Amino acid sequence: MKFGIFYELSVPRPFEDNERLVYERSLEQVELADQLGFDQVWAVEHHFLEEYSHCSAPELFLTACAMKTERMRVGHGIVTCVPQFNHPIRIAERAAVLDVLSGGRLEMGTGRSATWTELGGFQANPDDTKKSWDEFVHVLPKMWTEERLSYEGQFFSMPSRAVLPKPVQKPHPPMWVAVSSPGTEDDAADRGLGCLGVNFTTFAEQERKVKAYRRRIQHCDPVGEFVNDQLNTINFLFCHDDSEVGVSTGRRMMGHFQYMAGQLDMAKEVYPTRAYPTAGLLAGARKRASSPGDLKEPPEGIAVGNPDQIVRELKKWETTGVDRVQFLLNAAETIPQEQVLDSLRLFASEVMPHFTDDSAAERSRAEAARPDDEASATDPSAAAVGAAAGGGGA
Repeated sequence: MKFGIFYELSVPRPFEDNERLVYERSLEQVELADQLGFDQVWAVEHHFLEEYSHCSAPELFLTACAMKTERMRVGHGIVTCVPQFNHPIRIAERAAVLDVLSGGRLEMGTGRSATWTELGGFQANPDDTKKSWDEFVHVLPKMWTEERLSYEGQFFSMPSRAVLPKPVQKPHPPMWVAVSSPGTEDDAADRGLGCLGVNFTTFAEQERKVKAYRRRIQHCDPVGEFVNDQLNTINFLFCHDDSEVGVSTGRRMMGHFQYMAGQLDMAKEVYPTRAYPTAGLLAGARKRASSPGDLKEPPEGIAVGNPDQIVRELKKWETTGVDRVQFLLNAAETIPQEQVLDSLRLFASEVMPHFTDDSAAERSRAEAARPDDEASATDPSAAAVGAAAGGGGA
C-alpha cells in the first residue's frame, strides 16, 4: 500500500493574513513529502467555502507542487465537471499543460461538487450534475488523443478544432472520480476510472466494496484508452513518538476539520434531490463535532498516535485492498508547521517500511480475475474489524 497527501487548503481568519501562509506552508510540506517517498499529492477544487477550503484554482497550486518535486505525481482532484464551473475544453487544456509542466506526472480526478454553496453560487442545477460529469469524462480523453475533434452533446458542443497542447503521458493521464455518494463506485468501475475516497461504514464493508469494484471493472467499457483500477482512501495523519501527544494533537485537528465541514450547506439538505442521495462524510461531521476541537476519540482506522498505533490502523486499510491512503496533514493551521513536518519525517522512517507493493490490493486484483464462483468463496479477512473512520473524497 502506498501513501499520498491531500489538500483542502483550509485557512483560519483573518484571511488576508493567512491565505499566503497556508499556501507557502503546504508547498513546504509537499517538497518534504516528495523527498520522503510519498508518491502522490492531490488538491481539491472548491469555491466560496470560507475557512474550509480556499483551493479555487488547484491547477495553479499543483503546478507549484510540480516545480518543487521530482517524483510525486500531482492529482487534480477533483475538477468539477459541471459546465457552469468549467468548460470541458478548458479542463482538457489546463490538464494537458499541467502534465507538460510536471513532466508527465498528472493524475486527473473528476467530480460534480456536493455543496449548495458552490452549486447555487454558479447557478448549476443539481439534477444535471451527474449527467454533465458523465458527458465530460467521455469526451476529455478524445480531446487529449485526437488530432482534431468536433462534438455535439447535451451540455456543450464544438466545431472541429485541435485542442492543444496534448499531454506528455500517452495515451493520456490516468482518470479518477471522487466517490462519496452510494453507487458512484459502480459508475467508476463501469467507466474504467479510479476511485478517490471510497469510504464505508466498516472495514468488512470496505473490503466487500473493493472486491466488487475489482470484479466489475474487469468488464468495463472504459471512457479512455485504458483502465485505471486503483482505489484511494482519505485519512488524517499526525505521528508522534508520544502516543498521548499524537492522539490528542490528531484529535484536535480532526475535530476542527469536522466542525468546519459541519458548517457547509450540503446540496442534499438544501436542495433535496435523488441526484444527491447522501452527504457522505459531512453529514456525519455535524454529529461528531459541535465546536472546534470537539471530538472525544478518533474513530478506528485514523492514522494518529505513535508509529506502532498508526501501523496497526493502516494495516486494517491494507487488508481491505485499497491501493493508497491520502493524508490530510492539518486543518486551518491548528498544528504548528514544524510539528507537521516532524510528523511526516517520523511517519516515513517508522511507518512506511511496514508496507510494501505486495499488498492486499494486488491480491484483490488477482481474485477479481478469477471466476466469480471461485472469487466469491474467498473468506473476507477483515470481517471482524470494527467501525472505520469517516473519510471522503474531494
